[in-house]
Amino acid sequence: MCVTCGCSDDTEAKITNLEGVNTHHHHTHTLPDGTIITHSHSHDTIAEASVHAHIHSTNISLEQDILAKNNLIAAQNRGWFKGRNIFALNLMSSPGSGKTTLLTRTINDLKHQLTISVIEGDQETTNDAQKIKETGCKVVQINTGTGCHLDAAMVERGLEQLNPPLNSVVMIENVGNLVCPALFDLGEHLKAVILSVTEGEDKPMKYPHMFQKSEMMILTKIDLLPYVQFDVQRCIEYAQQVNPEIQIFQVSALTGTGLDNWYKWLTQYAI
Repeated sequence: MCVTCGCSDDTEAKITNLEGVNTHHHHTHTLPDGTIITHSHSHDTIAEASVHAHIHSTNISLEQDILAKNNLIAAQNRGWFKGRNIFALNLMSSPGSGKTTLLTRTINDLKHQLTISVIEGDQETTNDAQKIKETGCKVVQINTGTGCHLDAAMVERGLEQLNPPLNSVVMIENVGNLVCPALFDLGEHLKAVILSVTEGEDKPMKYPHMFQKSEMMILTKIDLLPYVQFDVQRCIEYAQQVNPEIQIFQVSALTGTGLDNWYKWLTQYAI
């Protein structure tokens, strides 16, 4: 088990190029000794407490090893993007926030201004990648199995399959999860957290690390505000409380409301 987030370290990530070029597997995590540590939470004796402390210390060390290895590959990815003048954006959210809908709308609306390619992360299926492919853009699907996030090594291998053109944009749609994706640097330029009005406005307080790590928050499905109980201003205040520098967009991919500001930011930042 990955001591960082609890996902299985023996899960193989499946990378699928929807153009049919190649498909392969690789291990998402490799712990130093390859062992899985299990222990009881019963602390009836001093000896048991000592064992628990030792295991806790070992877990911290393993976590540091995992993140250090990831950060090294992320730095390599960052250099790869820089050398090709590619702007990479990591899109993170809980499941069902509207990431894919926003992404497909963005690709269709900006296809004459930006060349966008996509790395699509999900535990299983190529459903979202198929939707993205229908826009005409290049897309590679990464299925993480029981893994709950993308890591830098997955992205590195995904880029080999994707082969995005020079002077373009790569959108990385991470696995739906408001915890673990924030921990893993992928080599991206910026992180964006997507939050829909069908979720609670207190998400920034419940999952502060995600909002602290993100340079922007995109509040989606605002066309549903008349039909749901969601306090937009309170949500914004919560987000700014945990990250005073966070940039906020309010959009509806269905009606197009607020997309102009999002598109203006994206084109100015990416070009």
